[in-house]
Amino acid sequence: MHAQPRPQFREPQVNLYVTDVERAARFYTASFGFVETFRTPKQGLPIHVELKLDGLLLGMASVESVAEVHGIRVGGGPPRAEVVLWTDDVDAAFARLTAVGVPALRAPYNFIGKLRAAWVADPDGNPIQLVMQLDPST
Repeated sequence: MHAQPRPQFREPQVNLYVTDVERAARFYTASFGFVETFRTPKQGLPIHVELKLDGLLLGMASVESVAEVHGIRVGGGPPRAEVVLWTDDVDAAFARLTAVGVPALRAPYNFIGKLRAAWVADPDGNPIQLVMQLDPST
C-alpha cells in the first residue's frame, strides 16, 4: 500500500465575514496600517477585499455574497475568531484606537507573567487583540 502524498499548502489567509466590506476595509487600513491588495468587483460596492500587513493576508467577505456565490450561510452568532496584532506599546495603541471611537472590549492588562494585552472590536464586533511581550527585566 502506498501512502497518499500530503497536499502542500501555501499563502495562508484569514477571511472575516462582515456586513459592510467597504467599512471593514477602511477600518483595518486606517486603524492598523493594512494595505489593500485585491477587491472584487473593482468598481462599485465590493463583496470581497483583501488586505495585507506583514505576512498576514486578511480578507473581508460580505455575509450575503458567501451565501449567494458559494451557498454557505455564515454569521448570525458570536464571533468565533479574532485578529491578533503584536505591537510595541499596547497601552498607546489602545488609547489611540479608543480615542477615535474604536469600541473597547478589554482595557490593557498583564497576564501569564510575560504578556500585556487589550481588546478592541472592528465594526462588525469581531475582537482584535493587541498584545506585546513585557520587558523581562521589570
